[in-house]
Amino acid sequence: RFSTAIREKVIAKVGMADIKEGIREIWKFFPQTIAASVMGFFVGVLPGTGATPASFLGYGLAKQYSKNPEKYGEGAIEGIIAPQSAANAAGTGSLLPMITLGIPGSPTAAVLLAGLYMWGLWPGPRLFLEQPVFVWGLIASLFLAGTVCLVICLIGTPMLASIMRVPWGILTPIIIVACFVGSFVMRNLMFDVWCTLIFGVLGYIMKKLKYPLAPLAVALVLGDMTERFLRQSLILSDGSFTIFFTRPIAAVCSIFAITLFLFPVYKIIQDKRKAKVAIGPG
Repeated sequence: RFSTAIREKVIAKVGMADIKEGIREIWKFFPQTIAASVMGFFVGVLPGTGATPASFLGYGLAKQYSKNPEKYGEGAIEGIIAPQSAANAAGTGSLLPMITLGIPGSPTAAVLLAGLYMWGLWPGPRLFLEQPVFVWGLIASLFLAGTVCLVICLIGTPMLASIMRVPWGILTPIIIVACFVGSFVMRNLMFDVWCTLIFGVLGYIMKKLKYPLAPLAVALVLGDMTERFLRQSLILSDGSFTIFFTRPIAAVCSIFAITLFLFPVYKIIQDKRKAKVAIGPG
């Protein structure tokens, strides 16, 4: 089987014509790009989240509202555009709480926060008054970084795509070993390696049964943080859930979350009604 897998190659050739076609695809799915970017930005604002949860949420959001969700996982281009847009927006959003409140929104923002302290800069509202040149220079650097990354990607994409020419029989063991090594070096515990193996098997089973993997990944990443913040909010409100609807920002977030939850149900009901109309009476 291994020798057969080695002979199965995926040829990846990327030229300027393919890059131009990719840019046209972005404009084709412009609404999905904007929606994923907005959602990724707000995810990045949440302390301790970062780009990974934003990517999964962006993928899940795009698949949930797609007209052809069955194509996801089989090369649907919007399934790549949405998570990447969300991840990029999350990186920018994570800087907002760092600059205004001194709370890093991601590990990268935490490193930047340490750098600010080393330079004697204290994030907060006064930073905009005392160091306006630095703050606006930092904001401008985000646009410059985006331009530089675009140029690097345009130049490096053909070379990076050559990785796909490696036979899956060789590439897959390398990825598996890297996953196990990465899980072990975090805390030097074999328990983490076993968890990686167990969740890998669980993910394989879910994929075979066609269960979406994104909600599970997001729950594992954000579950602990969500429960902790929920307890803090309920303690502040003496156990009353009205705190999520009486505060302006909390009310907007709650309404937005409820809308995202109910819209798929509404879509299912509408699809069933359309199916009944198409079949006709009897």
